[in-house]
Amino acid sequence: MKLPHVVIVENGAGTIKAGVLGDHGGQPRIIPNAIISSKGNKTAYFGHEFEKCQDYSSLHFHLPFEKGFLVDWDAQKAVWDGMFSSDCLEVDTTESSLLITEPYFNLPNIQEVYDQFVFEEYEFKSYYRCTPASLIPHGTLFAGPSLEPPECMIIVDSGFSFTHVVPIMNGSVLWNAVKRIDVGGKLLTNQLKELASFRQWNMMDETYIMNDIKESCCYVSINFRRDLEITHANSRNNEIVQEYILPDFSVHRPGRIRRAGEQLDDNSQVMYMNNERFTVPEVIFRPDNIGLNQCGLATAVASSINLLPEDLRGMFWAHIGLIGGNTNIPGFQERLTNELRSLAPVECEVAVHTTNDPMTEAYRSAVGFASKPEFFQCVVTREEYLEMGSKASRRKFRDWRPMDRETDRGRDSAFKGRGIRTREDDGASSPPAAKRGTKARGRGRGAGVRRQG
Repeated sequence: MKLPHVVIVENGAGTIKAGVLGDHGGQPRIIPNAIISSKGNKTAYFGHEFEKCQDYSSLHFHLPFEKGFLVDWDAQKAVWDGMFSSDCLEVDTTESSLLITEPYFNLPNIQEVYDQFVFEEYEFKSYYRCTPASLIPHGTLFAGPSLEPPECMIIVDSGFSFTHVVPIMNGSVLWNAVKRIDVGGKLLTNQLKELASFRQWNMMDETYIMNDIKESCCYVSINFRRDLEITHANSRNNEIVQEYILPDFSVHRPGRIRRAGEQLDDNSQVMYMNNERFTVPEVIFRPDNIGLNQCGLATAVASSINLLPEDLRGMFWAHIGLIGGNTNIPGFQERLTNELRSLAPVECEVAVHTTNDPMTEAYRSAVGFASKPEFFQCVVTREEYLEMGSKASRRKFRDWRPMDRETDRGRDSAFKGRGIRTREDDGASSPPAAKRGTKARGRGRGAGVRRQG
């Protein structure tokens, strides 16, 4: 029997990392997870179409995700439609299997809409849904010469909406010890916009430009007090300040950091990046700097490990992995390692692992998982969904919710004879349903989204 193609979608709140197993050399297409409206040419770009944009000034981003959860399914469907089309991945969903990621602590009603979209809108043959961190044991983040992935690990996933600390043992997430910090890439960009608008140029409508400045100029300070004193001594002439030449889209000139000794023309506008370079990323390590009553990242990691079995804590301290776009900020790994060493027991080794591209590490790990023969034993098939609905997903996918074994014991026994691995429901009342997309069989645009212009 020929196995279906596997479509891998790392469905982040800011960007989607997507591809087909075996294509593009294992490298994903990185697609903005948004409908982006340009005030310049009055055009709306759906996800992958954004690469056609020429004028990045005053862009408006309509995001399917809000506060870390997928709530606008019309917008998400419009992005997915273009992604699966011949203009991007060029896949026939009815002949494919899907591996897709979901947010940590995803709500039950939202999970059901995932199931409905996968099987009713796009008619995939089967699919597997999980969190990004749960894929890391199948990847190479902790790889070494003749070394197997460790049984115990801590994954720090710092993404668009939040930063999560996720302990994993024997491939399973230990949900009772997962920690969340309400700081992500979106908050950092917004913080930089406010600082720049207060001190220099009004950049409150320039999300794309400020995000590029953040990625080009910001770094995590190893000695925050020292760097702060340097920038206060002379705000325009010190070893830290950088001059960022703002883009000029009328002549298709992108923004960039000014080179030493470079002469500027009369039309150039310069933004000075002084202590903003390190005070913005500092929020991940000190959320109370902006009034968030939460502990910093190093303390969150230590608190998570202290909730784990005492005899295994040394293994967790020695295997801390970084994924997510924010961990790519220069100095992030060194700063976290230094702070963790002061919090760890003296007898424990502290090792923080990262890769050249932590933003796509979850995708590459998903490729490793989908390449294994046991992947198709873990999926929910369309036949199982048509028979049991979302119960098939709840029984097969590992979830964060507690299990009520007594309530579902009799119901589970009815399925054991069919070879279906069971999952128990938690019996808790469900939150209000999320807004759903249209029943357009997954081929056209979302009904609630129209092109402009």
